Amino acid sequence: MAQKVLRRRDQSAGSGLRAALSAQEKTASPSPIPSPPENAEEVKATCDSFVLESFTAEDAWELGHLLYARLLPFSSQKPTLISISLASGQVLFQTAVGSGTAPDNEIWVQRKRNTVLRFGASTWFQHCKYAGDEEAFRLKFGMSPDQAEKYAIHGGGVPIRVKGVEGVVAVVVVSGLKQHEDHGVIVDVINTNWE
Repeated sequence: MAQKVLRRRDQSAGSGLRAALSAQEKTASPSPIPSPPENAEEVKATCDSFVLESFTAEDAWELGHLLYARLLPFSSQKPTLISISLASGQVLFQTAVGSGTAPDNEIWVQRKRNTVLRFGASTWFQHCKYAGDEEAFRLKFGMSPDQAEKYAIHGGGVPIRVKGVEGVVAVVVVSGLKQHEDHGVIVDVINTNWE
């Protein structure tokens, strides 16, 4: 079954930035992040990746700011790092949400991105498929421990595809929350802002 092709609901430039600025003015308690399914088949069918009508630098800018707005209420308890890059590796958007992210967040971003690009699937799907067993994942692909360190099967890396383009076009990564929340927030923001 072909995935539905999505387009941004609000096509006006700067809507994500406006949402981020609005979030900075509010002091409301964070709204819970929906948990994704834990069954690999269900993840694959519902929230493993997204096919968009297009994905430009402007789309990355909007998505990044929408993620920032969604994560800002959590920032005092859980600082996060948002990173959106093209499959080529070019980073289009990256920011820390709240004080306290560490260099480890950058390493997690890279490991999650590597997993998405190599396997063409979300890191949450890989986590569910291998029941979080990193050793089974490593052995399945004949990786040495050193090679396996370049990949992460922890939620928070999601592939973006574009209609009519073969393969993964971009990777959205969130690092800093619990892994199901890292994945869930990306899914929530895309489902809320793309139709």
